[in-house]
Order: sequence, then structure tokens, then C-alpha cells
Amino acid sequence: MRVDLHNHTTLCNHATGTVEEYVLKAIELGIDVYGFSDHAPMNYDPQYRMSFEQKSLYEKMVLDVKEKYKDQIKVLLAYEVDYLDGYISDEVMKSKVDYFIGSVHFLKNKNEMWGFDNPEYISIYESKDIDSIWQEYFDAIEAMAKLGIFDTVGHLDLIKVFKFLPKKDVRLIAKNALNAIKKSNMVLEINPAGLRKPVEEQYPSRELLELAFEMQIPITFGSDAHSVAQVGYKYEEVSQFAKSIGYEKCVNFDSRDRELVIF
Repeated sequence: MRVDLHNHTTLCNHATGTVEEYVLKAIELGIDVYGFSDHAPMNYDPQYRMSFEQKSLYEKMVLDVKEKYKDQIKVLLAYEVDYLDGYISDEVMKSKVDYFIGSVHFLKNKNEMWGFDNPEYISIYESKDIDSIWQEYFDAIEAMAKLGIFDTVGHLDLIKVFKFLPKKDVRLIAKNALNAIKKSNMVLEINPAGLRKPVEEQYPSRELLELAFEMQIPITFGSDAHSVAQVGYKYEEVSQFAKSIGYEKCVNFDSRDRELVIF
């Protein structure tokens, strides 16, 4: 079964294409389960996410194509929720969805937040110790996992996006975060978006996925499409990558219930 659970819509303000175009592309590619998981609204960074007023529109758009194409593909409704202390919305978390992706896109820089995957803030990497940045990031992933409210971890090592890599062994940096992910029964997504970024590597790295496999942390797949052309991006490559480590099954969701399926 081919599963693709991390995908966006134009409501996030940095994607193109209609939801129907995404679904038709997924059908064309033979995707069995296609999940929309757009950036959830929150009272921070509004230019890169839907507003609270658009939330019902988003859900209707997805549910409409789910019904329209139900005989050709299974469409799922979800949110990618930013872990940012004090900003996680009860309104979002009470939504009737198939799954929630928990992601970290912001870290503290002095008394302000910076979007470490946004090129506008790239100079901050050069002004701080890189190992400290990586540890701060994985501390945030750990805290996010400990909340116990998310189903999937989005792009586990997104902090590598601009190829500012740590000197310390990444497995040591990420170990506590992975322990928290395991304890919270979360799923780790394999996300190929990094292959189209400066780091030119999927999320997570081989080292981290090998560690996750040893810890028996389950996986799923999400192309992180922000355009129709990115639907199913590099699926064959990342699925073979997962198989090379030992994974044979991935997680599919339905109303927050999960099942393991052969991919």
C-alpha cells in the first residue's frame, strides 16, 4: 500500500494548486491513501498558515474531495501543528481529524523566536554554536512528544535543512527525543522534502532512522507537497531507503486509529 500523509494546500499561503489537482495526481501515481495535513492556524506566524476563520473551509475542501473520489483513493484529513509553547490551539486539537502531525519550526534566539528553516534567518546559524542549536531543536522535539497529543512527528531532523551539521554525534543529540517519541507511541514520518533542499537528504537521516528501527518506532510516509508536482515526490527512493534499514510496514490512519500496512 502506498501512503502519503504530509501534504499542503494553498491556504498555508506558500503552496500552489487545488485540492482536487493534488488528489487527481495522487490517483495517477497509484497512491492508495493521501492525507492533507496543512499548517494549522495559530496566533503566531500567520503569513505561513491558514487563519482560524479558514479552518472550516479547509475541512470542507478536504472532505468534499474525500467523498468525490472515495471509489478511487482514500483521502484523509489532518493538521500539521507547530509545537510552540503557549500557542497550541484547543480549537485545533479538538478537531475531528484522522491524525495530527507535530512539528517544530521555531527556536528561541534571545527573547525572540526564529524560523530556522526560513532562509530569512539563516545568518543566525553563523552567530551561534551549531551543536547548541541542534540540541535546542531536539529538546523541543522531546517536549513536543511528551505532550502526548500528536500522532506523527513531522520531518524529525528538519534542523539540517541548510546543511549546518553538528560536530557531535546526532544520535546522542536526538536520543532523548526519540525516547520521548517511543514513550508517547508516536509515528515517525519519512519525508523526502529534504532531497529538494540544500541538505539534499531525506528526513530523517540514516543514522536516526536506524536508531528508530532499533527502538521499534513505527514509520509512515509524507511527501510534504506544496505543489502538484511534488505529490508522491521521491516515493520509490525513500521507501527503498526504509526497507534497506529493515522496515517492511508503515502506519495508516483513520479517525486517529492506526493500522500497519505493507508498503
